[in-house]
Amino acid sequence: MRLFIALDLPSEHKRLLSALRRSLVGVTWYPPQTYHLTLRFIGEVRSRPAMEEIDHALSAIPVDPFDFAPATVGVDDLGPRPRLWAGIAPSPGLVTLQGRIEAALRRCGIAPEKRRFQPRIALGSTNGETGIDIVRWIQAHNLLRGKPVTMERFTLFRSHRTPDAPHYEACAEYPLDAMTFDSVEAW
Repeated sequence: MRLFIALDLPSEHKRLLSALRRSLVGVTWYPPQTYHLTLRFIGEVRSRPAMEEIDHALSAIPVDPFDFAPATVGVDDLGPRPRLWAGIAPSPGLVTLQGRIEAALRRCGIAPEKRRFQPRIALGSTNGETGIDIVRWIQAHNLLRGKPVTMERFTLFRSHRTPDAPHYEACAEYPLDAMTFDSVEAW
């Protein structure tokens, strides 16, 4: 199974971000139902015991719910198909959650992520060029500010590759609640 951990966006944020879609030469927009914020890509997990160990480690992460809001847009010029993205307003809770996920996965024997965490929601990809239309799109939307929503869970997803668009299946959801972990520690 090809796995990743993400925040599934609230429907109001998916609507806000889908409203940014325009007819831009060379841009392929991702379907709004696939919008998410990847916290950690895991990759292929083939054994049931490894999957259970990951599930157990993720269920023990203590983090309080936190506010989450899209803010600004940009383009990632790295790679053959640059991606258009929406950023996230600064959130210490989000950074804490991502760091604890990374630590939990390392304890499961998963190699650490080599790239620095950059909280971005992929909106679409280009054919390899960042033309003037994309620059104008960024200028028109770089002051984007979504309404903050309290995030109360994160999700372990399975990615299915299809010829058209990727399909993501939620395998497990984990509530954000530091008190749950603390009460278990009291035993």
